[in-house]
Amino acid sequence: MATSSGRLIAGLTSSISSIESRYANPPQSTSLICRNQTSGLLPPIVLRSSRRSRLWIIEAVHPPAKSWDGSNNDGEEGNNKLGKEIGRIGAKAVAGKHDRTIEIVIAAATTTALGVGNRVMYKLALVPLKHYPFFLAQLSTFGYVVVYYSILYFRYRAGIVTKEMLSVPKIPFLIVGVLESLALASGMAAAANLSGPTTTVLSQTFLVWQILFSVLFLGRRYRINQIFGCVLVAFGVIVSVASGSGAAHSIKDAGILWSLLMVFSFLLQGADTVMKEVIFLDSKKRLKGASLDLFVVNSYGSAFQVICVALLLPFLSKLWGIPFNQLPSYLRDGGACFLNIGAKTIGCEGAPLLPVMFVMMNMAYNISLLRLIKISSAVVSSLASTVSVPIAVFCFTLPLPYLGVASSLPTGFVAGTVILVLGMLLYAWTPSSDSHSVIPSPPST
Repeated sequence: MATSSGRLIAGLTSSISSIESRYANPPQSTSLICRNQTSGLLPPIVLRSSRRSRLWIIEAVHPPAKSWDGSNNDGEEGNNKLGKEIGRIGAKAVAGKHDRTIEIVIAAATTTALGVGNRVMYKLALVPLKHYPFFLAQLSTFGYVVVYYSILYFRYRAGIVTKEMLSVPKIPFLIVGVLESLALASGMAAAANLSGPTTTVLSQTFLVWQILFSVLFLGRRYRINQIFGCVLVAFGVIVSVASGSGAAHSIKDAGILWSLLMVFSFLLQGADTVMKEVIFLDSKKRLKGASLDLFVVNSYGSAFQVICVALLLPFLSKLWGIPFNQLPSYLRDGGACFLNIGAKTIGCEGAPLLPVMFVMMNMAYNISLLRLIKISSAVVSSLASTVSVPIAVFCFTLPLPYLGVASSLPTGFVAGTVILVLGMLLYAWTPSSDSHSVIPSPPST
């Protein structure tokens, strides 16, 4: 049944508000009268019986929402609401993307700052332990395991780390431990025969390996401006570090073997960081969208690294010129120097403060670097680490304690820094025609 307006409003909950009994002449038929709705109120329904002279008036309960008045405003209003809802969703998506970009920028800046502090503190820590660098390396490795697992335990008790996170497959962490231990062994062997500037210059191949492994294992695609930006960043670091240092001449004198071994070391480190990114991506699927805790990755990775380092201990001790049978006495003397106690503590001034500060700074740097990999990509973390190199070189020109007279700023340092900054800007630049695609695409968290 339709009203004169041509539309039936259904689905209303009706209630009898009043029943009026009237005596009248019996009608000839039963009729249902529904008055036209003109005032926005629901019409009463009048029922007449042919057998009885009674009239029942049933009034429908009016809903709180506004009724249709015969025009098409209802459809227009729905369209307006839909448009507003789409606008809110779009604005929320843009705001989320903007917030994510800010988060990545802040994390990258933090990683760069901690990378500078890590390089500076490593140099300061070697002042009291200059005869015991192998002891410092082992102290850092075993110290990480103790601290990471302690933090992991408390985070598990607090409910931050779940059993599902702890039950993720361990094979990827074993691969991480093998890669890190082999990178440590090959890097130590090469660094013993290469100069400091040469090692820094060759370390820029790390960025190349990052891009290559991201393409091979993560399916990333890079725009030409990003590839060229990475090349400029690496070239800027080379110019900054090699200016006035004779690094190119040092590479030629050192021979191709040790240089290739150092490049191989950074290849392993590049594979290691990409492997960690793969762990985060895979764990997101296994945990149904949940984010794997950083300390799970750090703890398992460090534990497998300790196992691999222990297996390579005879080889690693030989790299530092320490006979394996003299290793216990070397570690004992290194411990005495670290604690700055005993008779053999001449030249150990600054310990244990400087070594402890380095271990803490290095740990904070590793956590920050891993978090940057988690929210962005391995290539972005590599860029942040690379930018810290010339800044650290500049810091060594300042009068730092325990280092004596500050070194002068290299001639080409400013030029190299300008090239590096241009490379970073070129890498971050997104063409307006391709603003919908940001590469490398970070893993969702």
